[in-house]
Amino acid sequence: MDNDKKSHLQKLIEWGDHTKATLSDASADTTDVTKWREQIENWQLDMESKLNRNNDISNEDIALLQEEGERIAFDMKHKEKKKQESSSVAYGKRQLPPLPYRYDALEPYISEEIMRLHHDEHHKSYVDGLNKAEMELYTKDKDNNIIKHWLRAQAFNGSGHHLHTIFWNNMTPNSNRKPSGEIQRRIEEDFGSWSNFKELFSDVAASVEGVGWAVLLWSPRSGRLAVQSLEKHQLFHLADSIPLLVLDMWEHAYYLQYKTDKETYIKNWWNVVNWEDVNRRYVEARKVKWHLY
Repeated sequence: MDNDKKSHLQKLIEWGDHTKATLSDASADTTDVTKWREQIENWQLDMESKLNRNNDISNEDIALLQEEGERIAFDMKHKEKKKQESSSVAYGKRQLPPLPYRYDALEPYISEEIMRLHHDEHHKSYVDGLNKAEMELYTKDKDNNIIKHWLRAQAFNGSGHHLHTIFWNNMTPNSNRKPSGEIQRRIEEDFGSWSNFKELFSDVAASVEGVGWAVLLWSPRSGRLAVQSLEKHQLFHLADSIPLLVLDMWEHAYYLQYKTDKETYIKNWWNVVNWEDVNRRYVEARKVKWHLY
């Protein structure tokens, strides 16, 4: 078996280990957790057996193994989505959501090293900060002398957590590179063309000074799309709007790979945009009805 195939199988096994560790902290039903853990372990055993035999393995077999991992991941994600739609999260009980793909899945456009640090360190810090702020604001006797501190912490960490959760799902290793469906029609209607929108969004991203985000959002009040930059995570926010597509322009999102060349980071990022997710978010956002003014 050649080294590339060995490396790929080892990374799939590593993803399985990471996912099982995430399941240990999950709040899903015990039956589901047991089922998913067994499926992942059987899947890993199959790959480990192939590695130990060291026989050649076809590209088709590799693809089938990867498809099985993706099927397990889809089942977990779908169940978690349904759970979130039918329940609420207690104050101070936020959890870091797992990536919907492997750490190296977005290479060469976003490196594995960046994804590990960005997700496991930076995003987790916002989850921890939000949990701390919620515990102080909602589950303890409040000290009114410092309440503004915890309100700021809630806004900063909460916005960081929510935007990153959107960001991971806004990307995919299997991007169509261009929008389709209802979001394509709306982009063409509101911005004149796909190329006009892409240029505007890229310019907005490049204009971010220091730390912040570029955001495509839906404005229920006007019934139109809009583009906005956010400073940090929460400043310059356009109230009463729904984020559809977000691009993290903090240096931790690209500096290890692109250094100061954020224009190339922006250009390459378009290759991993998950337009199916953006379209889904748009369709859901359109269900919010307000008087137009």
